Amino acid sequence: MDAGRELRAFVRDGRIITIPAKHAKKLVLLDWLAQDFEPGKRYSEQMVNLIIGQRHPDTAALRRYLVDEGFMAREAGQYWRAGGSTEP
Repeated sequence: MDAGRELRAFVRDGRIITIPAKHAKKLVLLDWLAQDFEPGKRYSEQMVNLIIGQRHPDTAALRRYLVDEGFMAREAGQYWRAGGSTEP
């Protein structure tokens, strides 16, 4: 699967225009979204919502998908990046 091509179908001008229904395509999108979070840094839920909100208005759904798919972890109101690819 060509991640760049997949992303072009769901992202325009850095904003998510639609969340894919197919799991494999959703994983590509979530991996891209996880790049907005710095590994090793802790984020409050409010900060996660601000970062995700720059990409799409449904912050709750995307935050939940990131955690459910292992791209982010959550404990005691704090979030951190737990997976995803790293940019060179």
